[in-house]
Amino acid sequence: MCVTENSQAQPAANPELPTQYAPAEVEGKLYERWVERGYFEADEKSGKPPYTIVIPPPNVTGSLHLGHAFEHTIIDALTRRKRMQGYETLWQPGMDHAGIATQNVVERELAKEGKSRQDLGRAAFVERVWQWKEESGGQISGQMRRLGDGVAWSRERFTMDEGLSAAVQTIFKRLYDDELIYRAERIINWCPRCLTAISDIEVEYQDDDGELVSIKYGDGDETLVVATTRAETMLGDTAVAVHPDDARYTHLVGRRIKLPLTDRTIPVVADEHVDPEFGTGAVKVTPAHDPNDFEIGRRHDLPNITVMDERAVITVPGPFQGLDRYEARSAIVAALRADGRIVAEKRPYVHSVGHCSRCKTTVEPRLSLQWWVKVGPLAKAAGDAVRDGRVAIHPKEMESRYFAWVDNLNDWCISRQLWWGHRIPVWHGPDGETVCVGPNDEPPTGEGWSQDTDVLDTWFSSGLWPFSTLGWPEQTPSLEKFYPNSVLVTGYDILFFWVARMMMFGLYAMDGTPPFHTIALHGMVRDQFGKKMSKSFGNAVNPLDWMDTYGSDAVRFTLARGANPGVDVPIGEDWVQGSRNFANKIWNATRFAMMNGATVEGPLPDASETSATDRWILSRLNQTVAQVDAYYEDYQFAKLSDALFHFAWDEVFDWYVELSKTTFFAGGDQAKVSGRVLGEVLDVTLRLLHPVVPFVTETLWTTLTGKESVVIADWPADSGFRDPAAEREIEQVQQVVTEVRRFRADQGLQSAQKVPGRLDLSATPLAPHEAAIRQVLRLQAAGDGFHPTATLPVAGATVELDLSGTIDVEAERKRLTKDRDAAEKEKQQATAKLGNEAFLAKAPDNVVDKIRGRLVKAESDIERITAQLAALPES
Repeated sequence: MCVTENSQAQPAANPELPTQYAPAEVEGKLYERWVERGYFEADEKSGKPPYTIVIPPPNVTGSLHLGHAFEHTIIDALTRRKRMQGYETLWQPGMDHAGIATQNVVERELAKEGKSRQDLGRAAFVERVWQWKEESGGQISGQMRRLGDGVAWSRERFTMDEGLSAAVQTIFKRLYDDELIYRAERIINWCPRCLTAISDIEVEYQDDDGELVSIKYGDGDETLVVATTRAETMLGDTAVAVHPDDARYTHLVGRRIKLPLTDRTIPVVADEHVDPEFGTGAVKVTPAHDPNDFEIGRRHDLPNITVMDERAVITVPGPFQGLDRYEARSAIVAALRADGRIVAEKRPYVHSVGHCSRCKTTVEPRLSLQWWVKVGPLAKAAGDAVRDGRVAIHPKEMESRYFAWVDNLNDWCISRQLWWGHRIPVWHGPDGETVCVGPNDEPPTGEGWSQDTDVLDTWFSSGLWPFSTLGWPEQTPSLEKFYPNSVLVTGYDILFFWVARMMMFGLYAMDGTPPFHTIALHGMVRDQFGKKMSKSFGNAVNPLDWMDTYGSDAVRFTLARGANPGVDVPIGEDWVQGSRNFANKIWNATRFAMMNGATVEGPLPDASETSATDRWILSRLNQTVAQVDAYYEDYQFAKLSDALFHFAWDEVFDWYVELSKTTFFAGGDQAKVSGRVLGEVLDVTLRLLHPVVPFVTETLWTTLTGKESVVIADWPADSGFRDPAAEREIEQVQQVVTEVRRFRADQGLQSAQKVPGRLDLSATPLAPHEAAIRQVLRLQAAGDGFHPTATLPVAGATVELDLSGTIDVEAERKRLTKDRDAAEKEKQQATAKLGNEAFLAKAPDNVVDKIRGRLVKAESDIERITAQLAALPES
């Protein structure tokens, strides 16, 4: 049977519990007790095997949203279970400095004072950001406590801590010395509001209403028509490109044509990038303001003409100089129209446009001198680590998306034109010299030497997170114990950005050892209709509000129950209400059981001393332990949560407790045996539930067992005990009860209403269960006046009921007859349609299938109602 070390007898505490579970009165106190006792801390000196997970570091500007709550619930459940299994667990907490987001927050604060960062100067502004971080940043830490996150708070890190800053400087210099970091002019995503380059992940694309104008370049036989949505960039055109095989333009390749509104001529070049089937087959080439055009320009040695400054204001001398890009667009189109150069105009023209995720400003592709990581060899190593099995991606079908990304990575722009962040550790000299400085190096001094003004992309420092948080580049005991991480739990949406960078940096810095063994990817939280949650949609939810109303356990269980690997998670408030009801069910049923003899005192009785009901629940308990373990190993949180829900609610509370009531009420030795079995079942069930719903299970388990905390209890083990015979026997009992309950409900009887009944169990092995069956079905003894009015043969047993005096037979007969008539009519209509060849020839398959389903249901209803009518007593 399921006997574990944790099940061995210790005197139980006073089993009295409040009549109702009040999460608000329990959760905060319990969490602080766990932290004070150091349950979540990790000891690198212990001999236990390590289990390490890093928190995807939330922004210091952030607050807990449902996505965080979802991800943290999964990670917390994994680490709590591993802790109970005897691992030295480390869930590494910390926050990201979030360069752009944090700088924007502080700049807005300054604006309220009528100041800008330029008014303060760089050093004073950075000091102001640190001040804001200490006073207002990191509110998410308190919210994590509300959720129950079992993180090692003493190890909390920040991406701009002294140690992590040293790690950033170290890896930058190593990459620089290995010629994997370089400085060059390339096209980047530029935000004219934040005044910095931004990464691909910081660009959000949406369909905008724009305009598509077709413009005539050149004159006479040297005429080409190009189309553009950004007419203002034509001021920087340095060529028109056509496909080499496009016969329409062969005569123009190599010639120069007049660029409208300017005094310049530009060449016509042949390039295979051009699609001759799209539009006119000719495209304008603006190398300084388009990534594809930049590559065409490199292939044909075209000049790069920048026509806008960092605020997207036109800089080209002439009538458009000083205009904002949108003002210039209108003015240029008007001028082209006046010059007879507009061939066609389409408004509105809906097309995908990139926006800065921080300020929503339209991003401007722009040629800029930036720092870059040469990702070729790093990305190959990241791909190889998955291909050769050193790192597993779960679910496996996500591997193809990972390879599609790392196998085609472009060099990574790592510099940002901000003041808040890790400053590039490069000094520039008066004669163009550059010196990269490590954390232990002295920077060059003297006249003309200055440090690079840019800072590093936030993803650069967060890419070091799995090892920089453990003390790297120093060879610390924590690094030796807890690297590599056991698993990374994160959303598939940052597979390409954060995960790929951690893989590249981990393999590079740690001599080919990947940062984690497994990448477990989850989906995004959506509303109950599957729609993305957003403030603009009006469907965003603050999880703290739900925690206040329903308790943290209810929110956690709802999220876990929807967590299928790699799949988005729909969630609605009514589902949280259902989880709250589950927590209440656990509370009430455990309280009832403890008041009626459930105990963990003494050894578990031998199978020969137990009833079939006892052996059934112990057999099902061990199967549930095995099933839950298998689901954990496969990261199937929805399935394990569902398995626990149905075992606890259905099998333990609704069947075992109900079937055992007569035993408990009778008292005696058998009641003590069943009380010990029930105590074992509750003990194990609460431990199985604990990683997902930690608060209610802690309160109940410590009260049941008298032990210190379920947080440090042993994880249940499957003893291998199975009793198929007992399971078959109880299934037969369940069939009898279920069928009679269904009949009672069909007759309109209340579930608590008592009815005289007679049981004939002689043809079954169910005689020992007669008292329990009667208790569950509310059957009174058949006395002298018993007059059977309904006979139900079910599962080999016969149940006779006396319904006289309990229902209005004539009214019930009329109701059932009416229902049967309706079912007969439905059957006739469905049969007629399915027999109509013309209808079947025209109707879609789904319509025909629906009618077939209606026919099956109608026939089933007729059979059921006819049986109910036959069972009614004569009036």
